Amino acid sequence: MSWSFWEQESFIKKPDVIVIGSGIVGLNASLAIKLKHPSLHVLVLERGALPYGASTRNAGFACFGSISELLSDLKKNSHQEVFDLVEKRYQGLQRMRQIIGDSNLDYEAFGGYEIFSPTQHTLSTNCIAEIEAFNNELEKITGKKNTYSLVNDQISQFGFENVNHIIKNAEEGQINTGKMMKVLLEKCRQAGVEILNGIKVIELLQKNNSVQLILENNFTLESKKVLIATNGFAHELLPEYDVKPARAQVLITQPIKGLKIKGSFHYEEGYYYFRNVGDRILFGGGRNLAFENENTDEFGLTHLIQNTLEKLLSEMILPQTSFVVDQRWSGIMGLGDHKYPIIKKVNDNIYCCVRMGGMGIALGSLAAQESADLILNDL
Repeated sequence: MSWSFWEQESFIKKPDVIVIGSGIVGLNASLAIKLKHPSLHVLVLERGALPYGASTRNAGFACFGSISELLSDLKKNSHQEVFDLVEKRYQGLQRMRQIIGDSNLDYEAFGGYEIFSPTQHTLSTNCIAEIEAFNNELEKITGKKNTYSLVNDQISQFGFENVNHIIKNAEEGQINTGKMMKVLLEKCRQAGVEILNGIKVIELLQKNNSVQLILENNFTLESKKVLIATNGFAHELLPEYDVKPARAQVLITQPIKGLKIKGSFHYEEGYYYFRNVGDRILFGGGRNLAFENENTDEFGLTHLIQNTLEKLLSEMILPQTSFVVDQRWSGIMGLGDHKYPIIKKVNDNIYCCVRMGGMGIALGSLAAQESADLILNDL
């Protein structure tokens, strides 16, 4: 199968850079390259009709780390590594807000909250004991005092049951994921980035001074440089790299009259997460119930996780409140044994920016800029 003359002339003529994946990372990297060098032909290839993995399927948390998550990270990584990554997440969020604009994001600074049930006595005690020390570390990053605080008085305000402690992160918020991606797409198109949907890359072949891309249906493309920004699907083109797909299941309720909950919430070290979307509740997580089953790049839902989400909604989050689930969906994240993104030169003409670790909103724009700089330095 070959391209027509018109397709070659109008869509795919001699790209300087091809970016695989039109998610948060792929679009930010494409935009950064094009704004720095407008004359370069930058082409984005996306397998889906929309950004396919997690960028349009996440919960819209503008977060950078609950205390329990960071304590867990400190068991595996050095103090320096953990808080360097927190700084990257925080800076990435600020950069994303500058690029898109808070009004375009529907950004709401409601704060982030970590909730603890009575059965989590040891975990909550350990987290509460670290508030002062973590505030000292976060002040170095944010310039703000008392990022974390114990706000148990808000348990009744939110209407929770089976919750006995809440730690608030005052510097976190929430965004509208769909609006973020629409604005990014528009900015890319205005800058002259070409975006082709429904194109799946099967293989990359390194040539002397270029890369040949083998696509579905035996089409081919050639480019001087290629950036792999497929995150949860990175294992298809980078099987030797420490990036594993991880499915995240989500539901959202119909509008709930008199909803008291405003903010972004984490439970069980972030394995569960919920927020208000106007007067609805969006709730996701439960991957820890079946790690092996959820380490997949196949979209789908399971009774185990969906039933658990509904049970927690009725018993903890919305007790004594009737609700109806309106929609359910799943997304695919890119995780690994380490939480740092992989941003590197794979070989002479291929680069990658993958493994966002479930923090693509926070890390995506900053990681994308780093990968764009790697490519620009070689062009």
